[in-house]
Amino acid sequence: QVQLVESGGGLVQAGNSLRLSCAASGRAFSSYAMGWFRQAPGKERDFVATINGSGGYRYYADSVKGRFTISRDNVKNTVYLQVSSLKPEDTAVYYCAAGVRASNSPSTYDSWGQGTQVTVSS
Repeated sequence: QVQLVESGGGLVQAGNSLRLSCAASGRAFSSYAMGWFRQAPGKERDFVATINGSGGYRYYADSVKGRFTISRDNVKNTVYLQVSSLKPEDTAVYYCAAGVRASNSPSTYDSWGQGTQVTVSS
């Protein structure tokens, strides 16, 4: 397993942007697919985006397609989520996760970070 630490969340106005980061410790970061999920109060954890180990495959939830971009730097052992054109409904705790394959299912991922709060005001 890898240890994951998210950062970059905050309070922003609608329409603005943030870049979330997820730093991984441990070996062979490039062998892990990485995913971002989010959970709003009282709701289930929802898939946001995923990227495979090489970065050549990316997949997004329909709700964020065109606004969010997932990327990774395998030298820095970090995965990013650029979140743009933010809406109040994007307010949630954002989690990164590591797993054996890129997937939109939380059960695919073995390691999770502690989350970073994103709050979007209208």
